[in-house]
Amino acid sequence: MTINHIIVTVSDVKRSVAFYNAALKPLRISMFMPYRGADGHPDLWGFGDGERAFFWLKQGAPSPAAVHWGFDADSRETVDAFFAAALAAGAKDNISPRFRTEYHPRYYAADVFDPDGYTFEVVHRDY
Repeated sequence: MTINHIIVTVSDVKRSVAFYNAALKPLRISMFMPYRGADGHPDLWGFGDGERAFFWLKQGAPSPAAVHWGFDADSRETVDAFFAAALAAGAKDNISPRFRTEYHPRYYAADVFDPDGYTFEVVHRDY
């Protein structure tokens, strides 16, 4: 089983959409599905591969300590490209790209803070 989707609350949707579009570009993930909320459901901005949205943003009060997530990458070079793109888009370095042997000898990842202080990582596993 895999997770179908996640919704993250951000303080400034316009800023966060621009940030995530830039940071996730090396993963070929972009915002392509705006959802106009109705009947008590909030407006959402959906990111994905152009066919399926799985990462959503909504406007509100962020809670960075409440959640951490990771995206898969197809190579170590993609992890490195994500890290460079995220920093260029305004992310702060949490853990620079490297093997994270505390998890697994072949777990290569980079972890950043987004504009609201959420930490997330991009991971490539060579196994």
